[in-house]
Amino acid sequence: MGGPLAESRMVAVYLNDHVAGATAGVELCRSMARAHRRSDLGGDLKNLAAEISLDRQALLRLMNSLGVPVRRYKVYAAWAGEKARRLKPNGRVLRRSGLSTVVELEALRLGVEGKTLLWRTLLNWAPREPRLDARRLHELLDGARQQTEALDVLHTRATKTLLTCRRT
Repeated sequence: MGGPLAESRMVAVYLNDHVAGATAGVELCRSMARAHRRSDLGGDLKNLAAEISLDRQALLRLMNSLGVPVRRYKVYAAWAGEKARRLKPNGRVLRRSGLSTVVELEALRLGVEGKTLLWRTLLNWAPREPRLDARRLHELLDGARQQTEALDVLHTRATKTLLTCRRT
């Protein structure tokens, strides 16, 4: 129990779950960037979406180097789930609310925290797995930390805006 085959299966499940999460994260961030393209958050969200997409691509390359197949059904389910999330009521009938932005930023922050843990987990595995590049994993971990900081700044700005808006 728990030999190389079991470990390999668990790693495949783990990595595929993260690809699914990354897919949802990319879609959410791109959606937010489009919704905020004319606001002061738009540029930062567009840059963040590009970074998250690059991290997802790095994970796919890593999975390929480890011989882990991508479970497309998980990717499609995550993509569809992110689209379905948009149907959730936000207190407004036809348009976004400031609350939508805050909640979406919090969801992105949780996703980036999960990605941070992924890179740390893989770094712990790297000494036993020569196909893992520890230097690259450190770069990805540093990028995730920077994304966390950027999301914290965006969240602070969004909550200040939400709390200072007057109801009309």
